[in-house]
Parts: sequence; structure tokens; C-alpha cells
Amino acid sequence: MNLPIPISTLAAFLIFLVLWEAFETIVFPRRVTRRIRLTRLFYRLTWNTWKRIVNLVPENHHDNLLSIYGPISLLLLLTFWASMLVVNFGLIYWGLASLSEGGNSFAASLYFSGSTFFTLGLGDLKPLSSFARFITVAESGTGLGFLAIVIGYLPALNQSFSRREVNISLLDSRAGSPPTAAEMLRRHNDDHGMESIRQLLHEWERWSAELLESHLSYPVLAYFRSQHDNQSWLAALTSILDASAFVMVGLEGACARQAQLTFAMARHAIVDLCLIFRLRPISLNPDRLPPTTLANLRSGLAVSGLRPHTGKEADLKLIELRSMYEPYLFALSEHFGLKLPPWMPDPEATDNWQTSEWVHDAKKAKRIAPHAGARRHF
Repeated sequence: MNLPIPISTLAAFLIFLVLWEAFETIVFPRRVTRRIRLTRLFYRLTWNTWKRIVNLVPENHHDNLLSIYGPISLLLLLTFWASMLVVNFGLIYWGLASLSEGGNSFAASLYFSGSTFFTLGLGDLKPLSSFARFITVAESGTGLGFLAIVIGYLPALNQSFSRREVNISLLDSRAGSPPTAAEMLRRHNDDHGMESIRQLLHEWERWSAELLESHLSYPVLAYFRSQHDNQSWLAALTSILDASAFVMVGLEGACARQAQLTFAMARHAIVDLCLIFRLRPISLNPDRLPPTTLANLRSGLAVSGLRPHTGKEADLKLIELRSMYEPYLFALSEHFGLKLPPWMPDPEATDNWQTSEWVHDAKKAKRIAPHAGARRHF
């Protein structure tokens, strides 16, 4: 039975669409927005489904289950692309009805397509017409190219993930676990004064740019979670934006220019990520920095030797800066199920490096691994 011409044409179009999708995702992943995105549809459907399933289990298992999604979704995406190609090539063979005896059914055409795509070359079915032979060679080349690209894609993805996580791990001793703006500023108020804060913000300006480039190129990285529940790429970005905004509002002796550059780069990253995942900025309550918390933050920094500016003008400027990035952070937090860190640390919290599998009590951890940077003034 010959398939109608429109269905054969649709199969050829879908093959082109999948190949173009794979090209844009792996080979040329440089656009923030695209009109047609099978990959975006795939992730939207599977991620939302996975989150609903996770919500059915106890909350203490949520983070572990959500962390599984990133690697599994990548494997499912590659399987989805390969399956689409095999099925649509099979539709073309079925429409041509030009395979050797026994190849006129769709199941036989699908079998021939699969063996050709993965270059098995079993030889029990053969194309009869010249056009069918051309399609067979084209599918075989497509299969080889697809597998080669995938083999090259996975190491690049792993390297981008590793670079991101190295810097997030470095933030543990620099800003606490989870990282907070208060700890970040306090721990860098050393003998070098504001120069240490300026250097820190400079380093994280570059990290924000690297995160933007890697997650723009490979959005699947956003679903890959950090090794610790209280660390994430979103928490790192949040603490950097908070610290930059606070320095821009007024911290005597600090380098406001570097804070502006870091703030601009980090905000650019979260805005583009919201564009990639089609997320609208949202406003959530309660306020992350109510007046009482802000007053405690300033007094705590003052005890540490820093001199933050106070007054109504500084308060209004800080509110304005926060309105430029917090709605985007809330949208990303809600979509990925990642918690945003507070402005100030929990006085009883310890850094991840201070704990171990055999040490569960915070005070005991401090006795085993004393560290001046871990003593909090808030």
C-alpha cells in the first residue's frame, strides 16, 4: 500500500525539522529565542510531568528526585530525536513501497529504517529503486553523523557543568552555605579592605558571563543540580546580585563601578534565561528583605567593620535595584524548584566543608573544623 503523497512529504519535513533542531541545539546553539522549538516543547512537557510526579512523594525526597531529571532528560531527548528520524525514514520507505519482498508493511519498513540508521547492514531487506537507494545512503550518513555529534556533545556539556560547579563550590567558604550577600561582604572585609570585595565582584562578573554563555548554548544545564541541596547556580546568582545591589546603594570604600558591572552581567544572565524558558517575571510574598532584616544586616556589617549607608534615599534605591532582578529570580526559582537564599545567614548554619557523614550536630562540626570565617555576627 502506498502512503498518500502529503504524508510522505510530512515525513520528509519532520526529518528536516529534527535535523535542524539538533543542529541548533548542539552545533549552533547561539540564539536566545526561536520560532519553532521541538526541544522546548519536549522539556516543557516532560519537566512539568516530572514535577507533578515528584510532588506526590514526601518533600524531603524532592531535591534528590528532581536532580535525576537533568541527566535522564538528556538521554530521553537524544532517544526522541533518533526515534523521530527512524520513524519518519520508515514512513518514506513505506510510501515508496520499493523494498525487497517482505518489506511492504510499515513494521518491515521501520525495521529496515532502524537497521540503516544505526548502520547495522543486515541485508535481509534491500531497496529496489534508485530513489530508495539514495534515501538509504542518506539515512545511513545521517545516522553516522548524528552519533558522532552526540559523542562530541556529551563531553562539552560535562565540561561546562564542571566549570560551573567548581565556582559554586568555591562560594561555599566565601559566602556560606547557602551563600548570602551578608556573609559574602563580611568574609571579604579583610586586611586589604574593599579591594577584596572589588576582586570578588570582578571574578563573579566573569562567572556570570560564563554561565550565560553555557546555559544559552546548552539550556539543559539549568536542570543539572549541584551536589549539595543548599547550593545551586541560581543561589549563587542571587547572592551575587544581592551583594552587588547592596554595594551600589552605598558601602563606604567599596568599588561601586565594579558592583555595577557585576550587577549588569548577572541580571543579563537571569533575564536571558527567563527568555530561553519562556518564563514571565513574577512578584512573590513575603519580602526577601523587610525593613527589620535590612536594619539587622546593616548593623551586622557595621560590627564587622564595614560602613553601609543608611537613610530613606538608600532604602529606596535598594528597593529599585531589587525590583530589577528579584521577579526574574522568583520565576526561575518556581520553574526549577530551586530555593532562593536569604540576605542574611542562619546563625546556626555551618558551611558544607565543615560537616561530614559522621557529624550531624552543628556545634560539634565547629569544634572539629574551627574557622574564623564561619563565626557569624548576625
